[in-house]
Amino acid sequence: MSMEFDRSLDAPAGIEIGLSPLVSRLLAPNPGPFTFKGTGVHFVGAGDAIAVIDPGPDKREHLEALKRAIGARKVSHILVTHTHRDHSPAAAPLKAWHGAAVYAYPPHRTPADPGEGLVEEAIDHDFTPDVTLSDGALIGGADFTIECLHTPGHMQNHMCFALREEQALFCGDHVMGWSTSVVAPPDGNMGQYLASLEQLIARNDSILYPTHGSPITRPQDYMRDLLAHRRMRETQIVSALARGGDTVAALVERLYPGLDTALLAAAASQVKAHLDHLQERDEVAADGGRYRLTASTA
Repeated sequence: MSMEFDRSLDAPAGIEIGLSPLVSRLLAPNPGPFTFKGTGVHFVGAGDAIAVIDPGPDKREHLEALKRAIGARKVSHILVTHTHRDHSPAAAPLKAWHGAAVYAYPPHRTPADPGEGLVEEAIDHDFTPDVTLSDGALIGGADFTIECLHTPGHMQNHMCFALREEQALFCGDHVMGWSTSVVAPPDGNMGQYLASLEQLIARNDSILYPTHGSPITRPQDYMRDLLAHRRMRETQIVSALARGGDTVAALVERLYPGLDTALLAAAASQVKAHLDHLQERDEVAADGGRYRLTASTA
């Protein structure tokens, strides 16, 4: 199947734009191959006290724009979906300026990898929240209630935030309308990603607010298409293995003919994530860097 993506976002950086009675967004000036038009910082709350979700990169221009937009309002909570460097670094200077506590799932604790940033944004290893969140935790504001949903896959510490008053879900990088999400081992895990996606499909959210790109207004249909797309890709990998492909590079060549060389590393990362998932299900075995179908699959 072919996914239909929404790449129509046309918003100026540094300007707060209202999206609903309780939600507004300010775009950071960090467009790129993994961030699309930039990090969308969401403000939640219609009164004098707001929550800030994914404050974005630690860039002077961006921080000044945040301060101008927030103005005299109080920041009651700073929420972080996960610790990639386009999401979490501005939490510390925003807290220093405004005093609000930072809330997130326990942070990434594995050593830095020299390959970080090749197929997605690098990890913010310096990040430490003031309040560590667990799945199902509730955060109450002056005029909003947010439920925390642990959704590992894109990263182990990825968390979505559900705004109960509007049946809205801030889904970070787990679901994006402009592209599929990167699932890059070793921190990214395809099996967990698919399970988390099924968890979100089972909900009744009426709108999704990704950190990158436009809101998703038909979330159930779109997420079912994402799930079908991932399952189709695994079927293609199994077929390619049956035809003699046995390395990640060989599978990328078969599955992505003519792909721009700048995207080869990202494609290889996705294939590796799918192979890991197939190994977890005992459908594929590995010997060094070579893969083969198991007897139950061949």
